[in-house]
Amino acid sequence: MTNPAASARFGFTTTARAVLLAGFALLLAACGTSREPAPPPQVTPPPKVEVTPPPVTQAPAYTRDPSRFYTPSYMRSEEPIRVALLLPFNSPRENVRTLSNALYNAAQLALFEFDRDNILLMPKATGGTGAGARAAAKEALDAGADLILGPLFAEEVTAVGPLAADVNVPVVAFSSDSSVGGGNVHLLSFPLAQDVDRIVDYATLQGITRYAALYPQGTYGERVRQAFQQAVAARAGEVVASTSYPASAQAMYEPAQRIASAYGGGNYHAVFLPEGGSELKSLAPLLPYYDVDPREVKFLGTGLWDDPSLAREPPLNGAWFPAPPPEGHEQFLIRYRRAYGSTPPRIASLGYDAVSLAIALSTLPREERFTQEALTNPDGFAGVDGIFRFMPDGSTERGLAVLEIRPGGAVVIDPAPTSFQPQVF
Repeated sequence: MTNPAASARFGFTTTARAVLLAGFALLLAACGTSREPAPPPQVTPPPKVEVTPPPVTQAPAYTRDPSRFYTPSYMRSEEPIRVALLLPFNSPRENVRTLSNALYNAAQLALFEFDRDNILLMPKATGGTGAGARAAAKEALDAGADLILGPLFAEEVTAVGPLAADVNVPVVAFSSDSSVGGGNVHLLSFPLAQDVDRIVDYATLQGITRYAALYPQGTYGERVRQAFQQAVAARAGEVVASTSYPASAQAMYEPAQRIASAYGGGNYHAVFLPEGGSELKSLAPLLPYYDVDPREVKFLGTGLWDDPSLAREPPLNGAWFPAPPPEGHEQFLIRYRRAYGSTPPRIASLGYDAVSLAIALSTLPREERFTQEALTNPDGFAGVDGIFRFMPDGSTERGLAVLEIRPGGAVVIDPAPTSFQPQVF
């Protein structure tokens, strides 16, 4: 029997309890008669964890220890200016070894003639490879090199530049490949594109607007083709016929005949032959053989024609080519022959001018000596091959003359500039 007092104490009356029980009964009945499937459980994905990869560790930049810098005993009383000269003295190719020795001889000649006791020249052999050049550069830099002269080949320059940049040492290299210049690398060479620009500019001033061209096959041929086409187009000219040829003398006949056939009695005014040495001597006679008269069609070349032996080639009589002013170079040859008893390869003078440049800059205060600002002085420098200056992209701008080949030797027909300052009229 329900106790009314207890029910009242919990707040339920008999009537309320009955209603609740009836509600529960109805709910149970509904569950028994209409069972629907339970919804699938909701799966909460695990929180996304951001994993930060460890930082990529880069190889530390090259550094050097000043306590290991090389100072010969005879220079203990003063701080030397250390100039490294990187060349492939130990190349497997004889002609490369010969050129390297000539560049070194020319560098020594400059050192002797300027008589600077505080310049220490440190020659290092590169082997002609990138790995060899890097090893030679590290050896020179470890020894305290303030400036690197060389190396010779583009592959070597590419390997040396970044290492020298780590310790803020400039490189004055001898490669003519403009793609390896820039940053701390400056190219003391004879730029191909500048040769081409100079001869096309002069020819245009003489009224020549239509050209033919014969290019050697290979990388050099493609570079000179591009430079020539750009130079001609920039002056509103036209290359009306061109082809390439292999190195074999016998294989030159068919390309030469093709260019001769395109002449047609006056279709072009000049033919461009960017070749040198024995290859040029094989190629040049083929055009007159196929009826291209050098008296009517001007033969044009590049700095590769700066070769006294070409005066003995009748087809080239009257031909034009660009080159540094010859006077300074001829004096250099006289002094070189007197010192070493032989005539060096044409570009040996780069070794002389490189050391002359180092000596000239060594007179500046130490903190200004081999800086980018000093090396890229817009007024440039004067060497045995005329005036030159380094551009911000690492290339060299030179003052070039135009020469004409004659039976007695090449003569200047348009002199080189003597200053980079614009002329005032």
